[in-house]
Amino acid sequence: MSLKPWREIIIPHSDVLNGIFQQSEFAADLTAVWTGRATPEYGDANAFYERTFITEGMGKLLIQVSQRLNSKGGEPVIQLQTSFGGGKTHTMLAVYHLATRHCALGDLSGIPSLLDQAGVIDVPLAKVAVLDGTAHSPGQPWMHGDQAVCTLWGELAWQLGGREGFALVQQTDANGTSPGKDVLCTLLTRFAPCVVLLDELVVYIRNFVESQPLSGGTYDSNLSFIQSLTEAAKLVPNAVVLASLPESNSQAGGPRGVAALQALESVFNRVQALWKTVAPEEAFEIVRRRLFETIRDINGRDEVCRAFADAYIAEGVKVPQETQEARYYDRMVQSYPIHPEVFTQLYEEWTTIEGFQRTRGVLKLLAKVIYRLWQDNNKDLMILPASIPLYDGSARNELIYYLGPGWDPVIDRDIDGERAETTFIEANETRFGSVQAARRVARTVFLGSAPSSVTMKPGIRGLDRARVLLGCLQPGQTSSLYSDALNRLANQLHYLNSSGDRAQEATRYWFDIRANLRREMEERKMRFDDKNEVRGRMAEVLKKLVGSASFFDGTHIFTPHSDVPDDSFLRLVVLSPEQYYSREESRFAFDGVLDHVRNNGAKPRYRGNRLIFLAPDHGALARLRDSIRVALAWNSIVEDVAAMRLVLDNLQAQQAKKELQGAEDVLLRVARECYKWLLCPAQHNHTDAKPIVEVYPLNTVGASLGSEIERVCIDTELVITTWSPIHLRDELKKLYWKPDKSFCSAMEFWEDTLRYLFLPRLKTCSVLEQAIIKGAGSKDFYGTAYGLYEGVFEGFKFGDANVQLDDTLLLIESGAAKKYEEEHAPKPPLVPLAGILGEGTPPLNNPAGSSQVGPGTIPPTTGVTKSKTFIGTADVSAATARIRLLEIAEEIISVLASDPTAKIQVSVEISADFPEGVSDQIKRAVSENASSLGFKNKTWE
Repeated sequence: MSLKPWREIIIPHSDVLNGIFQQSEFAADLTAVWTGRATPEYGDANAFYERTFITEGMGKLLIQVSQRLNSKGGEPVIQLQTSFGGGKTHTMLAVYHLATRHCALGDLSGIPSLLDQAGVIDVPLAKVAVLDGTAHSPGQPWMHGDQAVCTLWGELAWQLGGREGFALVQQTDANGTSPGKDVLCTLLTRFAPCVVLLDELVVYIRNFVESQPLSGGTYDSNLSFIQSLTEAAKLVPNAVVLASLPESNSQAGGPRGVAALQALESVFNRVQALWKTVAPEEAFEIVRRRLFETIRDINGRDEVCRAFADAYIAEGVKVPQETQEARYYDRMVQSYPIHPEVFTQLYEEWTTIEGFQRTRGVLKLLAKVIYRLWQDNNKDLMILPASIPLYDGSARNELIYYLGPGWDPVIDRDIDGERAETTFIEANETRFGSVQAARRVARTVFLGSAPSSVTMKPGIRGLDRARVLLGCLQPGQTSSLYSDALNRLANQLHYLNSSGDRAQEATRYWFDIRANLRREMEERKMRFDDKNEVRGRMAEVLKKLVGSASFFDGTHIFTPHSDVPDDSFLRLVVLSPEQYYSREESRFAFDGVLDHVRNNGAKPRYRGNRLIFLAPDHGALARLRDSIRVALAWNSIVEDVAAMRLVLDNLQAQQAKKELQGAEDVLLRVARECYKWLLCPAQHNHTDAKPIVEVYPLNTVGASLGSEIERVCIDTELVITTWSPIHLRDELKKLYWKPDKSFCSAMEFWEDTLRYLFLPRLKTCSVLEQAIIKGAGSKDFYGTAYGLYEGVFEGFKFGDANVQLDDTLLLIESGAAKKYEEEHAPKPPLVPLAGILGEGTPPLNNPAGSSQVGPGTIPPTTGVTKSKTFIGTADVSAATARIRLLEIAEEIISVLASDPTAKIQVSVEISADFPEGVSDQIKRAVSENASSLGFKNKTWE
């Protein structure tokens, strides 16, 4: 079923449709009607009632008037006291046209049913006197032909009876004294049935200055007249007095106006006011009748309203609870084509602003809104808060006029228009732009929250998420789209404020002319320099992300190669943001990697195979820098609040702390997404002339960054944590075991893995040790020994896993080890053969020519005498004596001392020549120190 937009179901009146309406047309003017100068909508009784919806309060008042004019009861004096624009004058006009009509009663829309309720058949035509406080000045008489009238009672008498009536009060009119109750009773009786309409009395009476008589009398005489009039009306059964008073002191106009209002209220306080404020549901019909023609397609309207009701039920708790009730459908039908939420905001929020008239102000605004929407071919199903065209200058001015200065930049920048942030958001994200989601959300929040910036009434400020969605959502759309748009606006707009946790539905949103803390943050974040604050904060964040990675022995963030130690520890080097990587541009990162691998300050690096690198993604760097600035800006705001350098209210202070926490969380995530490339220097084999850099992407979600780096290193074998003896044997076969040398040093191999990029990168030396132990237990890989002395392998083992990795351990090719084992396996005792074979026959186990050890062969060990004495002599340079003597002590003497049976004697011989003779100071110091150290010989020559 295709739903029709509002413009195809109902048509605005021609004056609204063509934009030719005048603002003054919405202001009911008693004097203009009485003098015949009003437009037909107000001046013609038939047209007036055709466009007037008789509210409950107006209906009760018309019943009272009908009964009173028929002398069948009814209140003689009725006080109308409501807020500004509450419909007082409009109600007086209804009474005026009822009493002075020039047509049949049956032609007045709504009147026949009221007469039935009043219990009368007809309403007699009556004399009507209109005393408008804005029409006359108490200090200047006004003329009726050649007759000058000075006072209100003179005007009353003239309007009711002309010269005859004026004659009754002519003397009191001239001297400014109030006529008594009896004179006024005579006047009302003679010209009854009659109606007296007193409008804007406060405006007239507040013009009197105390103790200063005017042509219109005095302050007291006018109050006396009003009191006498009310008393006289009680005595005339077919006379009625209606008076309008403002509702509050703020509408009275200054101290004299307040005094006048209070005095008039004391006069009318004996009269019960039979007035009831227009309810929102009644306002629906008032506005519809004044602005729109009769609905053309009733079924189309009902289908649209039903679709809205069904959409709200489907959304459930995401929209206000009231929408889940069946009567909300009835409210939409009554208010169509304007959504009830528009009336809710206008009547509950905007009418609380001083100067915004309850009915007239709503009519003026909606007339301009409807005209603009009609001209722009608006296709909304109903006119929602989100439909208000704030981009239109006329409609916008009608609203912000009551809000005071400062709202134009708010609307231009944040809410609506070609340069508004909402427009840019929709242009960059099509799912928002397809339904103008950002602008519709902003308009809704503005309509519902802007008045609070003026009224500052107590209570919770702003709209919650449910009411924002109610102001935007149409059938066929999902609330999540507008909810996402609201989140985006809360993060980007300058004048949109929020309270509470945005993840909660209770969060409220409002616009204000004061820029929110986000504006302050945006200004502050531009203060931070990339090379100093931003770079330093980036290093802190990366340290938090990878600094605790236990997989590496050291982590170096933005560290120059001169400060990265050249040792056997496995290290992670985090490249600086200038050494970024991208698939299109890898040069900066690769140069940084190779520079670290080759250099250690001014010296060459020898252990370059111990470095792994982490590089930033070029495309994500800008976002990371911006996130850092945001976090720094929020942190500076929080610090300034704590130090009283910035004064915020409690709500804003709490918001700043929450924003800071959110910025820190975002910063960690963005940093993780930026530093997502693991770089590793490599050479595929030892014949490659130059090293290369291999690139491995990291998963930016899930486990911590340190864990992810560890996973990639292990899975891709960039770093080996467990090694098989098969791989160890293969590496040894390829590079170390030669035909002329079938063994190699295990520690030499370990040192080479630290240095050469074509060798495997073992996490620690223990990985090599475990591989050696596993392989040593089998005869398939290699044999082991602890040194080669005079052609003999010391501690030779083959198939024995009981080995230990140290500086003396040798790994022997398995074939050579097997041959060595066979040749030097223990032999059984030999039977002496000298007597059998005769003298001169060589022994069988030592054939002629086999006693020499040739090149590449493993020498025999059987029968070789062990060495029993070691004598070592070394020349030590005086410049390096301290270090060299320490090395000799650790690497020679301590090894010799490891045998508890060894008897070790160490002698130190020092010979120093001085070609020009030694100084007395040196001679004395050396002699004393030598004596204290126990030198046996300390001779000077």
